Amino acid sequence: MVRIAVIGAGRIGTVHAATVARHPDAELVLVHDPVGNAAEQLAAVHGARATHDIDAVYEADDVDAVIVGSPTPVHVEQVVGAVRAGKAVLCEKPVDLDLARVDECVVAIAGHEDRVMVGFNRRFDPTFAEVHARVRQGEIGPVEQLTIVSRDPAPPSPEYVRTSGGLFRDMTIHDLDMARYFLGEIVEVSAVGQRLDPAFAHLEDVDGAVTTLVAASGAVATIINSRHCASGYDQRLEAFGPLGALEAVNPGATSVRHSSATRTGASGPYLGFFLERYAAAYSAELGHFVDAVRTGRAPSPTIEDGRAALVLADAATRSAATGERVRLPTTATTRSHP
Repeated sequence: MVRIAVIGAGRIGTVHAATVARHPDAELVLVHDPVGNAAEQLAAVHGARATHDIDAVYEADDVDAVIVGSPTPVHVEQVVGAVRAGKAVLCEKPVDLDLARVDECVVAIAGHEDRVMVGFNRRFDPTFAEVHARVRQGEIGPVEQLTIVSRDPAPPSPEYVRTSGGLFRDMTIHDLDMARYFLGEIVEVSAVGQRLDPAFAHLEDVDGAVTTLVAASGAVATIINSRHCASGYDQRLEAFGPLGALEAVNPGATSVRHSSATRTGASGPYLGFFLERYAAAYSAELGHFVDAVRTGRAPSPTIEDGRAALVLADAATRSAATGERVRLPTTATTRSHP
């Protein structure tokens, strides 16, 4: 049984706590949050202890592993604190919004990097994982084109946007990791940002973007993002090669379709948001983490994968601001293999 502490009792911490509670080989032991009684409320739901003291998490003898679901600015100090205390760590993305801070984290945990997993949970989505496995088996030949669509159902609050690091570091970073997962080394990034939503007019961010990545292999990935989508949470992927294509489409609440005199093939809306769409992915992600802790194997995605995705997000941000194609050093996104 892997005994786990969750740091952060907000929305994502609540997701992780429930996922841990459901896992047959994991136990939620401790919940930390410094604000109000959030930790106590979440801990009570799952029969765990609560604390406002972060050092109590590091010092707990009955905690084997920590899930960091706190605000991004404190991720690095909490990852370092937990690793130095001998705990394994699953850290939500991004490790930090500043690449220099990520590098400081890597240096601080040197020799123990294999104790840290970064929460790019979409790698564990059953449909995306199946496409990836079948690509690796050679079913469509070498990937020539990868298309990723990721659109939120509605924009986040202005307060969230102001501290998010921008669309590329906050939202696109998941898709950038997915592109690396499929294509390996990325050598060029170009992006076009859009400000079409009036709510973003006074924010230093974009509400949509199209990002193009060129891989060392010559393959090209196109990432399409929007902060709004009338149909719901739009999450799709297609890999194309010389022998065919593999596509992961949006799941719905039902697979039933309706045809009549006025419409054909009508189906229900997409799932509401990431909590529903990626519930299975969070479960599989935790399963991978728990297995890694139990067996001593290094988990994946690694902290180097987190770093590489941030390198790409920084490059996309620069490209959208300047109109330039950004060339990357050959080692920028390959310090760990996808």
